Amino acid sequence: MAKSNTIQIKLVSTADTGYFYVTKKNARAQNGKMELRKYDPVARKHVAFREAKIK
Repeated sequence: MAKSNTIQIKLVSTADTGYFYVTKKNARAQNGKMELRKYDPVARKHVAFREAKIK
């Protein structure tokens, strides 16, 4: 059976609130670190979320 192209990643808030999202990304299509602007309910505003490894 073939190995999947998608990997699970953790998107950690840059506002240092400790809030994170878990999502998937295609490792072959996107080889850099993912950064998205999403809502942080702890900070109660939209902030940048950066990719981190799931431990």
